[in-house]
Amino acid sequence: MSDSSRILTGKTALITGSTQGLGLAAAQRLAQAGCDVVLNGFAAPGHVAAIQREIEERHGVRTWYSGADLRHPSEIEELITSAVEVFGAIHILVNNAVVRHAAPVERFSPELWDEAMAVNLSAAFHTIRLVVPMMRQKNWGRIINVSSIYGMRGAANRVGYVTTKTALIGLTRAVALETAGQNITCNAVCPGTTRTPVHEAGIQNLMATGGVPLTEAERTLLTGKQPTGRLIGPEHVAALMAFLCGPEGADITGAVLPIDGGWSSS
Repeated sequence: MSDSSRILTGKTALITGSTQGLGLAAAQRLAQAGCDVVLNGFAAPGHVAAIQREIEERHGVRTWYSGADLRHPSEIEELITSAVEVFGAIHILVNNAVVRHAAPVERFSPELWDEAMAVNLSAAFHTIRLVVPMMRQKNWGRIINVSSIYGMRGAANRVGYVTTKTALIGLTRAVALETAGQNITCNAVCPGTTRTPVHEAGIQNLMATGGVPLTEAERTLLTGKQPTGRLIGPEHVAALMAFLCGPEGADITGAVLPIDGGWSSS
């Protein structure tokens, strides 16, 4: 890897929900660009240690892990405080942590609604309010909120997910305007159906219950969704994030960026 690719050397990135899936892809891609990485999520200690070892050895950066439960603001504050103690500052924030619940609105329990609000939306508010002051002090910062195609379109039986992902776009736009002119950007990325563990499980279930091959199961999963007919690569979403954090992304703020195989155009 050439030195020119290490465009984020000296920066620290906090990625919530980064022990698997899209969050882990983001952690790996930002580490490739030279970032030290703060990992967060629920995972067995051995799994986390393996992730940290792989990132550190492959990319020559430092990592630190917190199992903070983002349903609780006090744990979010402890996460930020401890990460700053380790690295000195947080320069890049990726709000990726998410919970998903499916039920018609009349059967969507208040407990599930509150959890969706806490993890998918309020956690992003709390991390942003805690890191923006240090970004202002350093006159540099990058905030990326992981919304979804469902932040741009509705879906039945997904009221908590659709509501929170839509609200993340509003949060993004408000923060972008508040930080404009301070070399801080805030953008939302909106992936379609991505090749992550939750969707891989859905494909495996279709294969098992329907007795169909992988390609047919993927096609069934994507019916009425991505015109490209294929899952979004998490590494492609992560590459977009790295671009937004790099020098060429400095003038992009308040943007809502679909990466959905044409779904939002159909």
